[in-house]
Amino acid sequence: MRRAAFLLALIAASAAAQARETVDASAPVALAVTVYRDPERGPDEAMDRAFPEGFAMVSETRTVTLPPGESTVRFEGVAEGMVAVSAIVTGLPGGTIEKNRNAELLSPAALVNGMLGNRVTITRANPATGEAASEPAIVRTRADGGLVLQTGEGFEAVRCAGLPEKLTFDRVPAGLSAQPVFSIDTRDASGGTYQIVLTYLAWGFDWQANYVATLGEGDGRGGVELGLTSWLTLLNDNAQSFSDAELMAVAGRLNVEGDYESLAEPPRAEPLRLTCYPIGSTARGSPVGYPPPPPPPPPPAMAATDEAIILTGSRVQRTASPAAMMAAEEELGDLKLYRVPEPVTVAAKGLKQVAFLQKDEIEGELIYEIGCSANRESDEEFRPAERLLATVNDEAHGLGVALPSGGVAVFEPSSHGPLLVGEERLRDYARGQDVEIALGTSGRVRVACTRTSEHDPATEPEKWARMEAEIANALDHPARLRVRLGTAADWEVRGRGLRIKDGERVIETTIPANSDRKVRWRVRSAHR
Repeated sequence: MRRAAFLLALIAASAAAQARETVDASAPVALAVTVYRDPERGPDEAMDRAFPEGFAMVSETRTVTLPPGESTVRFEGVAEGMVAVSAIVTGLPGGTIEKNRNAELLSPAALVNGMLGNRVTITRANPATGEAASEPAIVRTRADGGLVLQTGEGFEAVRCAGLPEKLTFDRVPAGLSAQPVFSIDTRDASGGTYQIVLTYLAWGFDWQANYVATLGEGDGRGGVELGLTSWLTLLNDNAQSFSDAELMAVAGRLNVEGDYESLAEPPRAEPLRLTCYPIGSTARGSPVGYPPPPPPPPPPAMAATDEAIILTGSRVQRTASPAAMMAAEEELGDLKLYRVPEPVTVAAKGLKQVAFLQKDEIEGELIYEIGCSANRESDEEFRPAERLLATVNDEAHGLGVALPSGGVAVFEPSSHGPLLVGEERLRDYARGQDVEIALGTSGRVRVACTRTSEHDPATEPEKWARMEAEIANALDHPARLRVRLGTAADWEVRGRGLRIKDGERVIETTIPANSDRKVRWRVRSAHR
C-alpha cells in the first residue's frame, strides 16, 4: 500500500508539473542596487578590477500575469553572479513553491544540442560556381566533438570541407535564453496581474572611495588650507547592466560567512567545438583549398580641411567645480550608507563614479615625523623626516563626515600649476578622528638620533638609556616634529612633551624656522 501510494504521489506530481504553464515576468520597471565592499579586502588594498569579490543586493520590481492554478514564473536578465539561494519574491498571492536557476545560456552548442533530431537549414557555397545554396537537414549528433547532419545526399560532417557553411535555426529550443534566468513555481486559484519584487544577492561587485586633496597657501606657521573632492567608484563585473537604478553603497565591514563565489556560479554558454578528419592524404594535399582570411579593413579616411590647426598655450586655472550629482550619507546601524539621489545606470563590466563629498576650506597642518629606536646606537648622518598632512575629521576643521577607505592623491600648487606630491591609501575614518596622509620625506627637516649611553637596553633592560635627537629645520617657518620612540607596551620613557599616539610613545616639539634643536629623553625596556 505504501509503495502504491508513493507511486500515485509521483504520478500526480509529474502530471501537475506537465500541466503547469510557464509565464514570463516583465522586464524590471524599477531597480535598486546596493553595493557592498569585498569583506576580505584590507584598507591598504585596492579593489581588484579584474576579479572583484564584493557583492550587491539587487531588488527588481516586475509585473506578471498568472493563469489560474499552478504556473512557473521566469525572470529573464538577472545578474549572472546571482546567489539563487538568497532570492526572495514578494507580491505573489500563492507564495513560492519551488525555485530554479537555469544552468545553460543560449550558445551555438546549446542550439545544436536543443535541435537534436530536428530540422535546420544549411547554406553553403558551391565549389564550382561559388553560388550559395540552401537545403534542409536534420541534426543527428550533439555538439561535443563533431556535428553530423542528415541531408538528401546522406550523412555528412559540417565545416570539414573548408568551404563557408552556415546553419539557420527557425526557433530557439525551449529553456534557452541569451540572459540568465531565474524561475519559481507558484499557485494562484483565480489568476490575475500582480506587481512583484525579486530581491537577491549577486557576486562580482565592489566599490571604494577615491579622494583628491589640493593644498592651498600656508599660513606661515605650518598651517595649511586644503580642498577635498571625493568619489565613490563602483565596479560591476557581471555581464548585465542595471538601467535607471536606485544606487546605494554601504561602508563598513560585514560579518560574511557564506561562500558567495561558489554559490553564484554563472550559467554556461558552451562554444561549438568541431573536430574534422583530414581530407585526402598528407602527400597529395587537400583536394579543396581553404579560403584565405579576408584582408583587413582599410583605415578610415581623414576628412580633408582647408583650415589650419593652431595651438595656443596658456596657464589653466584649476578650480574645483561642484559636482552635478552627489551621493548623500545616511546611517545604517553601525554602518554608513551612501545613496545616489538620482537614478543611474550600473553598466555591465564597467565602473561608475559618483561624487559624495566636496569641501573647499579644510584646516590642516604639515607635521614632520621621525622614528628613533633605543636599539639604534647612533646615526652618522641626518635622515630626512617624513612629511604628513594632518587634520581632524570634525566640523571645526571643515570636515565632520565619515570617510570610507580608499586612495587619496594630494596636489600642491606651484608656478606650473598643481603638482602631485603624495599618494596613499586611507582606512575608514569616523567623525572626530585624526586624519594623517603621508606625503613622502622632506629634505629640509632632517634628524639625527643618538644613544648617548654606552649600555644597550636590549642586554641591560633594567637600566635607563639616554637618547638624543638633533633636529635641523631649514624651512622659513616653524616645523612641528613628532619623534616616535616605540610602543608603549615595550618601552618606558621619561622626557618632556611625551604622549601616547596610536599605541606608540611619542615626543612632539616645534622647531623655529631656520634653526637647530636637540631633544633628549631616557628610555628602558618594559620587559625587565
